[in-house]
Amino acid sequence: MTTLSISTILIIINIIVSYKGFKDYGFFEKYNFKVNSVLIEKDYKRVITSGFLHVSWTHLIFNMLSLYFFGSNLEMFGVFTYLLIYFAGLVGGNILSLFIHKFQGDYSSAGASGAIFAVIFSSIALVPGMRIGFFLLPAIPGWLFGLVYVIVSIYGIRSRTENIGHDAHLGGGLAGMFVAVLLNPSVLVDNTFPLLIVALPAIAFILFIIYKPEALLVENIFYKKHHQFTVEDRYNLSKRNRQKELDRLLEKIHQKGINSLSTKEKEDLKEYSK
Repeated sequence: MTTLSISTILIIINIIVSYKGFKDYGFFEKYNFKVNSVLIEKDYKRVITSGFLHVSWTHLIFNMLSLYFFGSNLEMFGVFTYLLIYFAGLVGGNILSLFIHKFQGDYSSAGASGAIFAVIFSSIALVPGMRIGFFLLPAIPGWLFGLVYVIVSIYGIRSRTENIGHDAHLGGGLAGMFVAVLLNPSVLVDNTFPLLIVALPAIAFILFIIYKPEALLVENIFYKKHHQFTVEDRYNLSKRNRQKELDRLLEKIHQKGINSLSTKEKEDLKEYSK
């Protein structure tokens, strides 16, 4: 009897759960990813369950084809490694989405894209010399695909020009690559260049938006054409950032005393306390 591959099993589960969601809107709403449901209602299961739902047949088929073609790269590393990378991608993608959309309580999403990109990016890390081909186009090095997609994701996150979860793609891909390296540290030596060229820009961007969240409010022609960012929006974001910095300064005083503040921090504290 032929044993089903782990990719095939995951594809079957995704099809069954997604089909249920297509037919039953209440089921879809109960298990998709929603910011308020996760942050306020503490419904953490959605971080996982949303990864088995899809918004349309096109969405589902595209993701499952990607999993079918790229999943074989991970089959050779065993079921445990495969599943750990897959679910790390689901969680990592949704965590980055949660961070980016934490002030958009009505934001929702669904799909296995975070897990798919975890599979793709971990394959780039684990398989030296990996090449990726698209239909009749010539194959390109895996690291080049990874780098291009990181750049596309960063632009997509900042510009928010399409209804695509670029944040889930980037977070999932990076999480998958991290787990792959953690489980197979030898790739740091055997596959150094692809790892660095893909991971460093992604990590740098995530660290940047953690410390400079206002950078997500990009001001380019395409963004202005598709979004109306009001004065009130800017005021609210500025107010949140000021409060965050004030909380940081007060916590530092609590732990180390007021003399631990630099001259600049003391000036900021005086300004923020007005």
